[in-house]
Amino acid sequence: MKLTREKIQLCSIQGRLFELSANEGIDSAVFIDAFMQSGTAARLDLTYDRLQWSGEEYILEELADELGMLPTGTTWGNDELFWTGYLYRLWHYTTGESSSEINRIANAATMRACYPGYHTLDPEMAIERLREAAGISM
Repeated sequence: MKLTREKIQLCSIQGRLFELSANEGIDSAVFIDAFMQSGTAARLDLTYDRLQWSGEEYILEELADELGMLPTGTTWGNDELFWTGYLYRLWHYTTGESSSEINRIANAATMRACYPGYHTLDPEMAIERLREAAGISM
């Protein structure tokens, strides 16, 4: 699938958002699952919402307004977090599935477990393998 430059930028924004959560000391697994199930993520799934172009700092503020303070705790490395955030957004663009559905298929724990073997794959192949592992064909 050929993505527009704008969609690639939105994938990068979400990747940087996930990195920012660690910089703020927020527990990565809690952040990822809470974000992916949030109304904030649902707004990013829309064809257009002004939040999409607000930048990762503002998106994190919106999430905090929606969910309250997320707990500090174990944070993942920036590479893991960026890959996870980027891949989740790309997954939405590739399949049309919502962030919450994607998270039900591959939650934070699954993404972390798969990172070592999947982060070097073509992103679309990684998505296909994650879906296949959940019993969902492309």
